[in-house]
Amino acid sequence: MGVVLLAAGGSSRLGHPKQLVVHEGKTLIRRAAEAALSLGGPVVVVLGAHREAIASELSGLPVRLVVHPDWALGPGGSLTAGLAALLSAPEALTPAVDAVLVMLCDQLRVGAAHLKALVATWRDTGAPVVASEYDGTRGVPALFARSVFDELASLSPEQGARGVIAHQPSRVVTVPLPGGDEDVDTPSDLARLKSPD
Repeated sequence: MGVVLLAAGGSSRLGHPKQLVVHEGKTLIRRAAEAALSLGGPVVVVLGAHREAIASELSGLPVRLVVHPDWALGPGGSLTAGLAALLSAPEALTPAVDAVLVMLCDQLRVGAAHLKALVATWRDTGAPVVASEYDGTRGVPALFARSVFDELASLSPEQGARGVIAHQPSRVVTVPLPGGDEDVDTPSDLARLKSPD
């Protein structure tokens, strides 16, 4: 099982790279990468905007960096680029990639425990898709079994993983993620993040 961490966005609404926002002493991108690595499988990080600065934040971590030049067209292209990189890695690095976990770097409530809960639910149920459930929706982080890889690979650039999750609701099992809609998209999100509870 591998992880594709999407970190290519330009953070246009925030005005500076959200990936480099510091939360609880670490940048969001490093927090997310460390959580992904806790699962023990290969981790691909897809970069686009601000790639040099973001890559430097990952220094020393055993992740594979993939630059997606067309990141501005939408998340679907970044996801397919990350999946292709995961599947094309040498066999020694990806023994039997039977599922991929897709995640973002700016969901503040996502940590290693939630990612492990997604994997455990998949192993227990064998469901093709295990998604996070929050704010009345099903979304990422989400785990997709190999039987769904072709759908992920054929996403158009403007589509994200949510389209695959919604395609056949009956095949989806969910894991609750309280506060899963808390992310960092705007200056007000950042202000809320920095203010004490």
